[in-house]
Amino acid sequence: MTFNTLNEFRGLLKEMPMADPKIAAEAAVRNGQLTKPPGALGRLEELAEWYASWRGNARPILEAPQIIIFAGNHGVAARGVSAFPPEVTAQMVANFEHGGAAINQLAASFGARMDVVPLDLERPTADFTIGPAMTEGDCVEALQAGWAAVDQNTDLLVVGEMGIGNTTSASAIAARLFGGLPIDWTGRGTGIEESALFIKTQIVSEGLSRHSDAIDGLDVLMRLGGRELAGMAGAITRARSLRVPVILDGFICTAAAACLEYTEIGALDHCVAGHQSAESAHYRMLEALHKPALLQLGLRLGEGSGGALAIGVLKGAIACHSGMSTFAEAGVAAG
Repeated sequence: MTFNTLNEFRGLLKEMPMADPKIAAEAAVRNGQLTKPPGALGRLEELAEWYASWRGNARPILEAPQIIIFAGNHGVAARGVSAFPPEVTAQMVANFEHGGAAINQLAASFGARMDVVPLDLERPTADFTIGPAMTEGDCVEALQAGWAAVDQNTDLLVVGEMGIGNTTSASAIAARLFGGLPIDWTGRGTGIEESALFIKTQIVSEGLSRHSDAIDGLDVLMRLGGRELAGMAGAITRARSLRVPVILDGFICTAAAACLEYTEIGALDHCVAGHQSAESAHYRMLEALHKPALLQLGLRLGEGSGGALAIGVLKGAIACHSGMSTFAEAGVAAG
């Protein structure tokens, strides 16, 4: 599968594989035979069956998770929308590469391979209040980078991001896709003061007015997003092509993923929400996408941290599903 234009990428979205209903049924039968009362493991049972249906194995194992962090810079950062200067993006990429960030520790804790993909950090996207954030070529290039970053041998993908100013892009995307007022979707991001929040909300409003004619989620991604958001979208789609389940991270990652769903309904069927972040609008976005979060810990770090933590939840679900004895195997009366 290759693509060189957004229209070709739209075509790929229409051709993506589906979960295997036969395997899902077999996994459900196995779940019903395990040595526990029906439903006793709650969402863990549903998660294990979901994972099995995508991996094509009613008794799956999870042993090669991958975390990919995409980094990009945003033109709107120059407008004072963040508590940190744009130089922090490159500095944090270096921190990721040297193993010093929170996500490095979480990846190691759950046995995940971690990759960092910086995307033209020296060339920020355009200010989306003036024109599209990216040209089609820039957006396609970032989608291709995301696609290429996925290890074909991985069996679970988590995507995260780093980019000063990217909550502003995510807020604009959410408002454009889901409707409502700019203030409904615009939060404090890295912890900005009230004056900066006012500026940020105004910039989101200007972006919505400028790009009211966007035709679908990919067009919204190109006009209001950033390279790291497009990178995440490309990786999520590549994972789907490989039947690899995905754990979504926070507000920004969910905004990038929503661009896929609003281009092709069902594009996120292979995804679960790892956590509900402290960013005020994340819950509303997850509700609109029908993706209840696995964790709610008040995180607002980004960089894949909440998604990485949720690897442990999914590993636990699969370990119970695949490793537990059935009533017959254990010689326990089923009642």
